[in-house]
Amino acid sequence: MASGPRPDVTGTAPNPLLAGLYGDAEVVAHLSPEAEIGAMIRFEAALARVEARLGIIPDEAGAAIDAVLGGLRIPAESLAAGTTAAGVPVPGLVKALRSAVGAPHGGYVHWGATSQDAMDTGLVLRLGPILDILEQRLRRLVDLLAGEARRHARLPMAGRTRSQIATPTTLGLRIAAWLAPLARCLDRLAELRPRLLVVQLGGASGNLSILGAQGPAAMEALAAELGLAVPAKPWGTERDGLVELANWLAMVSGLLGRIGADLIVMGRSEIAELAAGQGGGSSTMPQKANPVAAETLITLARIAAAQTGLMQAALIHTEERDATAWAIEWAALPQLLTATGAGVTHALSLAASLRPAPGRMQGAMATGGGAIEAEALAFALARHVPLDEAQAIVKAAARRVAEAGGTLGERLTELCHARGLPAPAPGSGDATDAAAALVERLLDALGRPG
Repeated sequence: MASGPRPDVTGTAPNPLLAGLYGDAEVVAHLSPEAEIGAMIRFEAALARVEARLGIIPDEAGAAIDAVLGGLRIPAESLAAGTTAAGVPVPGLVKALRSAVGAPHGGYVHWGATSQDAMDTGLVLRLGPILDILEQRLRRLVDLLAGEARRHARLPMAGRTRSQIATPTTLGLRIAAWLAPLARCLDRLAELRPRLLVVQLGGASGNLSILGAQGPAAMEALAAELGLAVPAKPWGTERDGLVELANWLAMVSGLLGRIGADLIVMGRSEIAELAAGQGGGSSTMPQKANPVAAETLITLARIAAAQTGLMQAALIHTEERDATAWAIEWAALPQLLTATGAGVTHALSLAASLRPAPGRMQGAMATGGGAIEAEALAFALARHVPLDEAQAIVKAAARRVAEAGGTLGERLTELCHARGLPAPAPGSGDATDAAAALVERLLDALGRPG
């Protein structure tokens, strides 16, 4: 059976029907074959400049290579057959570059390097601007959520645990629970960058032997030339930086999926406490406003989680190069990057369009005759009797509400008076104060004091 439309497995050419949901043109621009080839050419030109300065290749060779490669474009289609044969595009690319430079200097292109050097350095050169895109969007999202958390810090609503009404809370504190881990992800990204955006230059077996004693100097100079960090040694078989990135992407996507899940539940027809976005129509039911963007956040989170599992497998990178592990990254990482980029974009739209329904929230809090106050009433009553006895009295009052109606406060007053105990008063205001204080505490910690 034929499957429905879906994004391309590489994440670089999303199906046009689904590009608005699961695609991200700005991120994908850095994942295209043209961008990959361009980054590898940038690596080769920088390598030639550095090696010429260090006297590894003739000055005139470095100048000639830099001059030709600076404006050179190699069509991806011209490298396809060679990639199929070699398993990587670099041999075909180097051949094309050497031909473009021509004699007598073309042979110095890629001097002392290997395919993985060009591909891995080319990758991190493209990851830098992608991370800039994601960071800028994530900062905007954190700012939006911080504003919404403060705006609704004192808007009371039913807190729910395990899908059941639990105790009073506020919408602001619910939003703060979306905000806090996303803000921490910005901190994690800052910590991740210097471990990820690192030059790779190792030569055939990762020991820089062709460059001799100047190998480490060439590695350091190349890093400086490209604006990358320099490792203590070539990292070709050490894929932990890329897996750390994958974990971060999946974490961000999962946290966005959590927002989507909350919005779907809170926006259910029979709950309708919070709306966001415009909603999507049905082909047959005129009343429908489906939570398309929120649903998409969950789908993207699941895609990211699945691709992260594949990236974990890439850690098993044996000996000095392992194409069976390496190639996993080519399929998984673009999907992770694209899914996360799309997710933050959808979340920005949702966060900018939150529409709470205070009346619906109050109605939920009145469910069961105000049973939401049970915990507070039990603890208030525990000032006069042991807590377990107080909880038993409140539970008995809740049973009376279920059987005969009325409010929990009324039934509890009856039971307390029968026992000669003072009847405690409901305390939703206390919960609102407590929630609002926690929102402000978080915003202060994030450098956003009121």
